[in-house]
Amino acid sequence: MPKPSFAFERRMEGPVCGVDEAGRGPLAGPVVAAAVIFHKPRAPKGINDSKLVPAELRETLFDAISASATVGIGIASVEEIDEINILRATFLAMRRAVAALPSLPRHLLIDGNMAPDLGYPATAIVKGDGLSLSIAAASIIAKVTRDRIMRDLDVPHPGYGFAQHKGYGTPAHLDAIARLGPSPVHRRSFAPFRQGALPLETGAGFP
Repeated sequence: MPKPSFAFERRMEGPVCGVDEAGRGPLAGPVVAAAVIFHKPRAPKGINDSKLVPAELRETLFDAISASATVGIGIASVEEIDEINILRATFLAMRRAVAALPSLPRHLLIDGNMAPDLGYPATAIVKGDGLSLSIAAASIIAKVTRDRIMRDLDVPHPGYGFAQHKGYGTPAHLDAIARLGPSPVHRRSFAPFRQGALPLETGAGFP
């Protein structure tokens, strides 16, 4: 399987920024986006789509990317997700990530099939996190950042297992919601809550 490269970046007039998100699918927690610019055509070894990188290596690469590239992080809250929907909240997080960059890009490479207006010329790349090193690096920054947030949320909201499943709809997570009801960080606008498969109100066992 081919690994990400700078092939897309070399076609653009730089600086080129890779943008990706983590957390569109979970039932709980924020959506996080990251923007990464490599100012030289070099990147730490091991960068790939975050889903293909072991958790321990992701943590190591997070530090290596942060030390060798310009990085911006943006977050859209659960409240924003429920208010404007997950797609718009994802674009909002991306916009915030790009705005957080300490130096400005000239072109954006965005993972996915849509290039939202983030204030700069942009190219959407389907499965870009497996093709572009800048996007792959952004996927790792976003994933590690969100995983850390979910581990932190496990402390004030015990019983749901956020530290383990990071808010995704695992059987253990669904069982916890059925027993305890949703926590304040659950996305009540998502279909399982909205359509009645999961309770909308907290239960007597809410921690």
